[in-house]
Amino acid sequence: MRSSYREEDVTLLLKDITGQVEPLSTEERERLIQSGVHYCEMLPVEYVPTPGYMAVYEEALREYSGQVAEAVGVLADRIMEVRGPETVLVSLARAGVSIGILLKHYIQWKYDRELPHYAISIIRGREIDHNAMGYLLGCYAPERLLFVDGWIGKGAIYDGLRREIAPYEGVAGDMAVLADPANVTDLCGTHEDILIPSSCLNCTVSGLLSRTFLREDIIGKDDFHGAVYYGELVHSDLTYGFIHAVEAHFRKENRCSGKQAEGLGIHEVEKIAGEFAVDDIGLIKPGVGETTRVLLRRVPWKILIDGRYREDRALRHVIRLAQEKQVPVEDHPLVHYKCCGIIKKMEVV
Repeated sequence: MRSSYREEDVTLLLKDITGQVEPLSTEERERLIQSGVHYCEMLPVEYVPTPGYMAVYEEALREYSGQVAEAVGVLADRIMEVRGPETVLVSLARAGVSIGILLKHYIQWKYDRELPHYAISIIRGREIDHNAMGYLLGCYAPERLLFVDGWIGKGAIYDGLRREIAPYEGVAGDMAVLADPANVTDLCGTHEDILIPSSCLNCTVSGLLSRTFLREDIIGKDDFHGAVYYGELVHSDLTYGFIHAVEAHFRKENRCSGKQAEGLGIHEVEKIAGEFAVDDIGLIKPGVGETTRVLLRRVPWKILIDGRYREDRALRHVIRLAQEKQVPVEDHPLVHYKCCGIIKKMEVV
C-alpha cells in the first residue's frame, strides 16, 4: 500500500485500489448512504481546503500541538504501565495511524523501546479486516495487540471493535485514544474534548490515504480492505508537519488534563436526538473531531456549540468551515462535548 508514511513508522495492512474507484461528491454520497448504501462502498472527492481554512489549521497546529503532545505522553505512559514493552500497536486506518506513529516515537524516545506498529481497517456497521487480523496473529501472541485510534465520539467504533474481536481468543477489547470525552475508556490521554489538529483535514494529514473501502467486486475474500493513494496531492501533504509539530512538545513528565464529566456521552447524544427530533443517532456526531468530519465529509444540517466555548480558539476551524458551507451554528448546552454536528436528513428517492 503506497502512502507518504515512512516504512519504519508503520506497516499498512491494506490493499492498494488506486484508480479502481470513481470518487463521488459529498451530496451524492450522502443521498446514497441515507438510502442504504454503506459508506465503505464509496469514496469521497479529496481536495485541498481554501487558503482561509488552511490558515486556521496552521494556527490550530501552533496553538494545540502542546496539548496533543501531553495527551500522547499520558497515553504512552499508561500503555507501558498497563500493557508493557511487548505491546504491538495496531492503529485503525486512517485517523489512528498518525496517532500510532506519535505513540511509537514517544515510547522509543522515553523508554528506548521500539514497538511494532501496524494499521488495519475496521468499518463501522460492517467488520474488522479479518485477513489483517489473521496476518497479525500469525506474527504475534494475541495478548500483545493493542488497537489505537485518535478519539472517541459517542463510542460506535469502540463498541464495534469489541464485538468484532470477541471471537479472537486472547485479544483484548481495549482501544487506546488520545481523547475520550464520551467517557468509555480509561486508556486515553484525556477525557476532555480537545482539538487534535489532524482531525481538521482529510488525506493531506493522513499519509495521502483515503478512508478504507470494502466492496466485493474490488475486495476479494483473501484481500485486505482497500484504500486509495492520492499521489496527485503530494505537494499539499502535511502529514509529517503535524507529527513533527506535536513531537516538538514531547516531555518526559505529563499530567492528564481536563475534568471527567459524569455519565456517558451516548446518553447526551440520545438527549440531543430527542430535542431535535432526529430519529437516527447515527446522524449526530459529537465532539470536536466528529463535528469537523461532518463539515468536511458529510452534508451538515446544523452545528451545536456549548455557549462556554463559543469563543474557544479550538473551535475556530469549525466556525470557519460552517461559514464556508453556510451551515447554521447554534448555542446549545453540552456536558461532555464542546460542539456537535448534526447531519442533514436527505430526501431519498
